[in-house]
Amino acid sequence: MNPIYKGKTKDVYALEDGNYLLKFKDDVTGENGVFDPGANTVGLTLEGAGRAGLSLTKYFFEILKEKGIPTHYVDANIEEATMTVLPATVFGNGLEVICRYRAVGSFLRRYGMYAEEGQVLDAFVEVTIKDDERQDPPISEDALDMLGILSKAEYAVLEDLTKQIGQVVKEELANKGIDLYDIKFEFGRVGDNKQIVLIDEISGGNMRAYKDGVYIEPLQLEKLMLA
Repeated sequence: MNPIYKGKTKDVYALEDGNYLLKFKDDVTGENGVFDPGANTVGLTLEGAGRAGLSLTKYFFEILKEKGIPTHYVDANIEEATMTVLPATVFGNGLEVICRYRAVGSFLRRYGMYAEEGQVLDAFVEVTIKDDERQDPPISEDALDMLGILSKAEYAVLEDLTKQIGQVVKEELANKGIDLYDIKFEFGRVGDNKQIVLIDEISGGNMRAYKDGVYIEPLQLEKLMLA
């Protein structure tokens, strides 16, 4: 295996067959020891977080595969906390796409003059640039197009996939009596035709979920979902 990239929550290796291997870590994002899926720094280490994140990711990616929704997923090894994926190129230096169903987190910090905490949102899609130095600023469809990061046609695909996948996750959580407040996705292009697909992961580490109004920690969410 050839090391390609060391990230906050996972490392990436190139395999001989051309695919990539993602190694999930026990580190999660946050600040001052408190988990926050929108944070730019590793806030804490939770033993078992890597396997838990991968288990839930595998669960969701296999559902998406059944539904014909495109992802980079090939297979996963829970014991080794690794996932094999198709090689993908990201948009620019990377984008994060958030689907919001409730006003919490950075949305509430920015728009608190108009929004109340927990206010219902209609699958609001927000794109931010992965840029730690500038605190991952939000960016509009027009700016993405003008800066050559992705075209308006690609943005439409990105937004549609975000809503589709968000709805799948929301429904799966609802089956367990869990409310999804928001979820963060990453997308990339794969193959010669540069098809836009979901990449990275779908785990408790990149969503806010609540049960009976109480926030569920990532490890607890995995237990509730896969019990």
